[in-house]
Amino acid sequence: MSIGQRRLGRTGLRVSEISLGTMAFGRWIGEKESAEVLDAALDAGITLIDTADVYGSGMDTNNPLATGESETILGSLLGARRHDIVLATKVHGRVGLGPNDAGQSRYHIHRAVENSLRRLKTDYIDLYQVHRFDEQTPLEETLRALDDLVRQGKVRYIGASNYAAWQLAKAHGISALQRLERFESVQPEYSLIARGIEQELLPFAISEGVGVIVYSPLGRGLLTGKYTFGAEPPEGTRGAANEKRLQALLEQERHFRIVDRLKPIAARKGWSLAQLALGWVLSREGVTSAILGASKPHHITDVWPALSDKLTAEELREIDEAASGEPAQLVRN
Repeated sequence: MSIGQRRLGRTGLRVSEISLGTMAFGRWIGEKESAEVLDAALDAGITLIDTADVYGSGMDTNNPLATGESETILGSLLGARRHDIVLATKVHGRVGLGPNDAGQSRYHIHRAVENSLRRLKTDYIDLYQVHRFDEQTPLEETLRALDDLVRQGKVRYIGASNYAAWQLAKAHGISALQRLERFESVQPEYSLIARGIEQELLPFAISEGVGVIVYSPLGRGLLTGKYTFGAEPPEGTRGAANEKRLQALLEQERHFRIVDRLKPIAARKGWSLAQLALGWVLSREGVTSAILGASKPHHITDVWPALSDKLTAEELREIDEAASGEPAQLVRN
């Protein structure tokens, strides 16, 4: 069984319903280990590969000069396979010491895209995303710079990451008024323990035909069941690497109560907790693709094969109740 493909929002572009996130490349794993992960992803049928210009060892040392390593490794590994995938990267974070080495000014975007193209060893980026909202730069400036890149053939589609619904709506309004390329996708965090997008962003995306590519569908690994509240994280995990946002999740006992309530549901289904968490995300209306931030091949091969067996409406109701601790309404498939 190969991983399914879904249409990205209102576009004609089709992407795999599971994506490979490469934040670990050059940060926690080297080129050899990255090659093994990439091969496993492509063999499974994953066609959407997500990276960013800031991904690298500098993320853990606050060194803006140690960035771009993920893109460099991908550029080295893809070769002829480049044209078999949808390649996505991002711009915004600090990648140097200068005053204009961050953000979404025209100046920075045009420099950043050239550096990403060089590192990725490609002539074009399929999906170029702003990594977060930039309060210091007018949206008109950012959108016109991105529109220029599409017209130049350096970028195929543009998207936004970590945007609120009002920010995306404002951007769409500017694009419509000035006849610029619009953000065709949004990349938020979404999992059974991070459901904030259900209030406004997800309904907006469904209404406006925006593709939703979610990250951390496994709750940064907490929803795999590998962690125990109050105990030291297992060696070799992101928790052991002191990933800050995961550490914040591990300090909240309520997350572990959710995991405990999910275990019998997964057992009855014959799935692992990771498969259950991922299957739930992919069942949600409006979700196009879920990013697996893999650092080992089995992070992919252990999860995706079971997903040909979809969750039933009753199972989805049980999962929602387990996550909230309260009776849930049936969700739409």
